[in-house]
Amino acid sequence: MELETVSQTSAGVPARQSNSPLPVAGRLIRNLAVASLVANIVIVVTGGAVRLTASGLGCPEWPLCTADSLVTTPEMGLHGVIEFGNRLLTFVLTAIAFAMVFSVWRLRSERRDLWWLSVALLAGVPAQAVIGGITVLTDLNPWVVGLHFLASTVMITVAVVMVNRSRLSAMDLQARHAPLADKSLRPVLGAIGVLSALTVVLGVVVTGSGPHAGDHGAARNGLNPDLITRIHVVPVYLLVFALAVALYLVFRRATDARVRRAVMVLAVVVLAQAAIGYVQHFLHLPIALVALHMFGACLLTAAAAQAVYIGFNKQVPGGAAIAVQQARRARAGRVGRKAGTVRK
Repeated sequence: MELETVSQTSAGVPARQSNSPLPVAGRLIRNLAVASLVANIVIVVTGGAVRLTASGLGCPEWPLCTADSLVTTPEMGLHGVIEFGNRLLTFVLTAIAFAMVFSVWRLRSERRDLWWLSVALLAGVPAQAVIGGITVLTDLNPWVVGLHFLASTVMITVAVVMVNRSRLSAMDLQARHAPLADKSLRPVLGAIGVLSALTVVLGVVVTGSGPHAGDHGAARNGLNPDLITRIHVVPVYLLVFALAVALYLVFRRATDARVRRAVMVLAVVVLAQAAIGYVQHFLHLPIALVALHMFGACLLTAAAAQAVYIGFNKQVPGGAAIAVQQARRARAGRVGRKAGTVRK
């Protein structure tokens, strides 16, 4: 790798600028990546509002709202407005996804990572729309509703990766440093990723057994709510324990600040989610807390994806600058040891 001058990063860390031909993603792409992440979370929250207000069949047909109308009609009342409003957000997601693909188009040869991530985010929009349509056509089958939510968590995860990849500098693109998490922390982060996914999946199953079906006549999955809730909390307990171990490791050892920050954010989200989950269960699932819990599930997905990405990936925003700094410290340490040996 050919390096030139030394400059200051935003954190004040000396970082060499690369004359690599690989282009750096522009501000527009980075902003669109963040917008995609936010929009995918917002559409989950509004979808939750559809279910919690029993508006799931406010538009009883798909892709039209009714057999004769693309939009909601006055006869359908507030439920139709809520359901159709959620459908309209799909166009927002589509606009963001197309804008991102167009923005990455000129970089598609050099930044294939951004290209395929943008294509995945665009492809996820019609896939989600089709699953949503099947949800309506099956009269809110709880398993299809659950799949609809899980597809959104996949989109959120992809968007988190896109945000990170779009922030890589030219030096980060050329560097192939070791993952920021050390060998003892990486297995813990891997377990955290698996347990987070399992927690979300079982939470969806719990939802399918509960009272908020999206419509007063919609079916439930037939599972015992108390039993499946107790099963759901098992990976939550394990996740809390794994996070405690991760926090011990990141504070006990000299760990990169970004890994420490990612683990701390995830720990806060998990504890908040656990608290909301317990309170909503003992208060018999009030709508406001259920909506907050759904929002928390999105944050949990994003925070877990961020922690795993930062810990495992060999190319992270600012990683090359930290690698340069660590190499300089190691070189200075070797020089100091040699000087001490000479004096002896």
